[in-house]
Amino acid sequence: MKILHGAVETRSEARAAKLQGKRVGFVATMGALHDGHISLVRAAKAKSDFVVASIFVNPTQFGPNEDLAKYPRTFEADRKKLEAEGVDLLFVPSVEEMYPPGAVTFVTAEGISDRLDGRSRPGHFRGVTTVVAKLFHIVEPDVALFGQKDAAQVAIIKRMARDLIFPLEIVVVPIVREPDGLAFSSRNAYLSPEERRQAAALSRALRAIESGYRGGERSSAKLIEAARQVLAGEPAVRVDYIEIVDRDTLDPVSQIGTGTLVAVAAFVGKTRLIDNIILSSTR
Repeated sequence: MKILHGAVETRSEARAAKLQGKRVGFVATMGALHDGHISLVRAAKAKSDFVVASIFVNPTQFGPNEDLAKYPRTFEADRKKLEAEGVDLLFVPSVEEMYPPGAVTFVTAEGISDRLDGRSRPGHFRGVTTVVAKLFHIVEPDVALFGQKDAAQVAIIKRMARDLIFPLEIVVVPIVREPDGLAFSSRNAYLSPEERRQAAALSRALRAIESGYRGGERSSAKLIEAARQVLAGEPAVRVDYIEIVDRDTLDPVSQIGTGTLVAVAAFVGKTRLIDNIILSSTR
């Protein structure tokens, strides 16, 4: 696995692979890799011939009171995991490489970026779309892989890629969960053992909505109330939002159907976690 820090060199390597007739797959990460990230890498291996991964803790997607300084950074462990999975190229840029001094240009998906996490974390998705657009420009992938756990991010990146006419395919990979249902997240490392136990309530709340839906309930308000009752059973869990929305537009829906996105965000102690499900057919 080759490790590069410069945008020009990375683009040159990816283009060289394309000149050899290879399909380039790309997985963007902020490091602190877990099984969810590895599932993205394996999907990229299945769908391409040359896999590029990136590790970059993007400062522009963190708010002033968020966890940029303490976000887990585990480069050596991450490097070993990616090498073991057969990644061909790892791009590890500096902040200065991605945001040259005096940079004032940002990419914003208007409207949709203010929903779900965008409402709770103003400016977050502007940082996401800006850095992903830069990474797409550098790597020029044929296919980019993203995790379903970040459902709002997926919807926004799809919209950005469409609007800016990026010539690539975006593939969404299912959530990978721990045995008790908790979605893998780099931020799970912040949780104490007791908080880790409490955090499983997020997936139980989603399952309560899914169960109600499969039982024939179609009212978003009633299903959300069922999820709130589950979360109320863990007083240390502080709900940010529970919403039922269109998975492409992130607009709320009052009467739900197959393909609807159910998303939850909550604080467990000081750690903010997110999770979601896509409702499937009841048949």
